[in-house]
Amino acid sequence: MKPFLILSHGLESGPDATKVSALAAIAEPLGFRSVRPDYRDLDASGDVRRIDARIARLKQHAPADAPVILAGSSMGAFISGPASFDLNCVGLFLIALPVTIAGYARFDARRVPTALVHGWDDELCPVDNAIAFARARGDTITLVRDDHRLSAHVDFVARQFRDFLGPFI
Repeated sequence: MKPFLILSHGLESGPDATKVSALAAIAEPLGFRSVRPDYRDLDASGDVRRIDARIARLKQHAPADAPVILAGSSMGAFISGPASFDLNCVGLFLIALPVTIAGYARFDARRVPTALVHGWDDELCPVDNAIAFARARGDTITLVRDDHRLSAHVDFVARQFRDFLGPFI
């Protein structure tokens, strides 16, 4: 059985966001089922305490009896980590990961196959933090010359996701 994909968007974004839409477009022809939860109502306040509500919503979308791969961009990547501990998570694909968020616990995630894509020039989430996280776990990290939005590398990120999904096909 192929893992079910939960693709989480970042703050100031939505389920039709460019990056998570590109991931869904790559996964569907490969036979993966996916969902893109909508967190916009929770994000509207900008209150960091809503992170727990975001995590709870992500977990509500996970099938009870199937393995899942969690993928997300920025805040979507951040919430995938804590959620991975409570689900049958078999993989993580993290884009522009904020390793620290003021007022919240430092990012952590289940030790499963994990790949990160991050911009060298990320103005919101320092690249050195992502590198340190990946190094400590031995995770794959791909760095590109881009900012937080990775606008110039959306197709590249999607191809990286395709490669990540390869062993699960």
